Formats: sequence, C-alpha cells, structure tokens
Amino acid sequence: MNLRQAFLEALESLSSNKVRSGLTVLGIVIGVGAVIAMLGIGRGAQATITGSISDIGTNLLFVFEGGADDVRNPRPLTLGDAQAISDGFQAPSVERVAPLLQGSVEVTYGGESTVTQGMGVTTAYESVRNVEMAEGEFISEEHLLGRAAVAVIAPDTAERLFGRTEGLVGETIRIEGQPFRILGVTVARGGAGFNNEDDRVMVPLTTAQTRLLRRGRDEVDMILARAASADTVPQAQAEIAGLLRTRHRTPVGADDFTIFTQQDFLATAETITNVLTIFLGGIAAISLLVGGIGIMNIMLVSVTERTREIGLRKAIGARKRDILIQFLTESSLLSLIGGVIGVIFGYSLAMLVGVIARASDADLSPAVSLDAILMATLFSAAVGLFFGLYPAKRAADLEPVEALRYE
Repeated sequence: MNLRQAFLEALESLSSNKVRSGLTVLGIVIGVGAVIAMLGIGRGAQATITGSISDIGTNLLFVFEGGADDVRNPRPLTLGDAQAISDGFQAPSVERVAPLLQGSVEVTYGGESTVTQGMGVTTAYESVRNVEMAEGEFISEEHLLGRAAVAVIAPDTAERLFGRTEGLVGETIRIEGQPFRILGVTVARGGAGFNNEDDRVMVPLTTAQTRLLRRGRDEVDMILARAASADTVPQAQAEIAGLLRTRHRTPVGADDFTIFTQQDFLATAETITNVLTIFLGGIAAISLLVGGIGIMNIMLVSVTERTREIGLRKAIGARKRDILIQFLTESSLLSLIGGVIGVIFGYSLAMLVGVIARASDADLSPAVSLDAILMATLFSAAVGLFFGLYPAKRAADLEPVEALRYE
C-alpha cells in the first residue's frame, strides 16, 4: 500500500464518521489554538515591557543605597555623591546626573483624594528621564533655590483628581495637607504597575527635603546618571562604582550601593516574560495531550468496529505493515487537520486579545511568529503519530481467522 492510497482510504474512513471525527479534531484544535495564542500574547507582552524600558533610554544608570547582605551600616547616598558623579574629570563617561527623593504621598483637590508616588527632583531629571510636558513647564533652578511650593503632575493622577488632564496649570492641590501650585502636566507614557510614570507628583528636591519627604542632611534615595552613549555605559558604571567606593571607604566586593543599568532591567524583564510565556505555553500544551488521548480512544473504537474488515484485508493478502500504515495515516490526518484549524483559531484569538487590549488603552500587540506556528503544527502531528501507534499496532496484530469470526 502506497502513501497516496493510504491517505485516500483514511480520508474516506474519517468522512464516513463526520461527527465523531469532528469531535476528535476539536481537542487538537483547542490545544494548538491555545498554544499559539499563549505564545503570541506572551511575546507581545515581552515586546511591550522591553520596549517601555528601552524608551527610557539605553544609556541610563540607577544608583541605589545598599549592597551585599553582609554589609553592615551602609552609608546613604547624598547630594555630595551626585555632585562627584557629575564631575566631568572624575566620571568623564557620565553626561547628566539627577538625584531624587521618593515616597508615597496623599494628594487632594476639592473632595477628591489619591495616594501616589511623590518625588523630589532637580532640573536635570527632565533631560535624564526624557520627560515631556503636555502643558506648562518643568521645575526650574529658581524653584529649587526658593524651595517653591510648586508641582508637576502626571496624567493619571490628574485624571483622578480633576477628571481631566488639560487646563490645570495654576490650579492648587494639597500634598500631605500643604498647598502646591501646579506648574505643568507630563505627557502620558503608558505606564502601569508599581512604578507607573503616569501616576506621580514631582516637586523641587529642596522642597521635598524640608516639607514632604524628610531625610537626613543632603540624603537622597536614588541617583540617576546618563552615560554619554549606550557604548560607554560599562565605563560609566565602573567610574561611578570607583567614586562611591572612595567616598564611602568601602573595599571592592563590600559595596554599600547598587548600580543597575537599562541592560540589567531588560535582561530581567526578558527572563521573567520568557518564563511566563513558557509556563503558559506548557499549560496550553496539556490540551494537546488531552486531544491526543481522544485520538487514541477513537482509533481504538475504530479498530474494534472494523475488526472484520481488518481480517478480510489480511485474508486476501494485506500485510501487517499495510494495516499499520492505514491506521497511523488516519490518526495523523486527524491531528494534522486539527493542527491547521488550531493555528487559524489561535492566531485569530491572539489578534482578538490585541484588539480588546487596544480598546482598553493597554499597549499590547500579540506577536505570532512562524516558529511558534511550525512548532505547534509539528507537535500536533507528533501527538497523532504517538497516540495512534498503539491502536494501529493492535489492528496490525489481529489474526485473520479470529478477526473474521468477530461479531
């Protein structure tokens, strides 16, 4: 029996039991569709997260207080540290430096109140973090020198307090019960989660030190540094580490500070999203196994129903190999049809999730790649072969005399 003949016979056999074949294929369709959709959504989420991090700038460094767990009494970061890092002679690879304070604050306007992230920043923060203003202006040196009660508000915070994001310059809000005049509103950046750049209030660093986020003298929570280019980030990191070790008098390996780069955040984000995508894809793949068990069950029923037919074929000269190929072709055809339909279903489902996400103002674009389609299709075909092997072997091993006597 050649493959063409086996294919035509398998097609005829499956079409004679359309409902049963359709229900069997359905399990494969759901499994393949789920795998395609989950992988597409996972890769879309990865692209969104890494894209958001990259938008901040690939030459940004974050300096935090605290280092190894065994370092006792770490020294805090100070404005003096920030000034030393900004010195072009001591750190020539660093272009701009922005120290900042941060903490949760309560912001009120009229009868509305919200808790958001409060930040004390300098004028350098605008260029270091690529802040864009939708209206108004950013904090200036005059505001810092005068410890002015002014604030720059992010769009999500503005929406919760005012119900709008326009025409807010000059309005007065209260931060921790103290009046602040709004200088401007930032452009929405599509943030979400704990560190949402669209949900925060920024005030002059000097004002935050004395009135809102009180710390020790000249103490800051974080220092942001921008390297001259993405290529000079490793050199800038080494220069900052050397400066802080000298200022804090800490030996190599006992740093009381931590320096992260955008590449560190990107690598971490990619690792997390990869694990999540594999996890979701693995759960979806269980549906394929369930579909494979369904194929084996149906093929066993088919063997039982066609016992006399198998006996007759073997009696007139059909070999065990012919019977084996016939039933393997049927199971493979079932899984292949289910795989093709499943690819279409999974792609459509992923695109539907993308449409719903965009309608909900969520920045998510599922990406269904060719390798995911090939992997799911080949895996579904392998499932058909694997779970069809036992029924096919059982059919091939039937004795002609016993099969012909079967009722």
